[in-house]
Amino acid sequence: MKIYEFKGFPNPARVRIALAEKGLLDKVEFVQVNVPGGEHKKPAFLKKNPSGAVPVLETEEGQHISESTAIIEYIDHLQGAPALTGKTAYDRAQIAMVQRKVEAGFLDAVADYFHHATDGLGPDIEKYQNSDWGKRRREVAIATLHWMDEQLKDHDFITGENFSSADITAQAGFLFAGFINLDIPESCPNVRSYADRLMARKSIQQAA
Repeated sequence: MKIYEFKGFPNPARVRIALAEKGLLDKVEFVQVNVPGGEHKKPAFLKKNPSGAVPVLETEEGQHISESTAIIEYIDHLQGAPALTGKTAYDRAQIAMVQRKVEAGFLDAVADYFHHATDGLGPDIEKYQNSDWGKRRREVAIATLHWMDEQLKDHDFITGENFSSADITAQAGFLFAGFINLDIPESCPNVRSYADRLMARKSIQQAA
């Protein structure tokens, strides 16, 4: 199994964390794709993922899976515990729901701010930018952090007492936010404690 990635980027980090949680980090060959250099937009990589984004998983049979959530779903079913995407029908739906809220409202919103309201990856990569949209997405990210703070009032993790794929997405959001100096608001103490707990987790340290 291969993972095409650019190490240190948020979405590849999600896959690395999932692999670490499942004890599979040493079972994977990581292939680095020079995203800042535009390699992800070259024909050779676009054959693997027409969207031109990392990460991409390549199975032993040569099949390709893109999109971090799909890759984590695949990894989660390769072997047993811990279950990152839920065990029961309700758990799976709950985790998928919260994961999508965190992804769209926090991780993706931070990414939109980076790509549109900052220099992003530079003019050779950022062919279109809308600064107003980027700034609006920063507001969405902060609003989502306040929503997460409410969710975390009585729980260690974003969907309850068990670590899940939703927490992996949140950690990727914290990594990206830290990179662009978007701090957790002081009015979100539960999120601050949560972020510290995630950073202390063994799988997240292994994936760094």
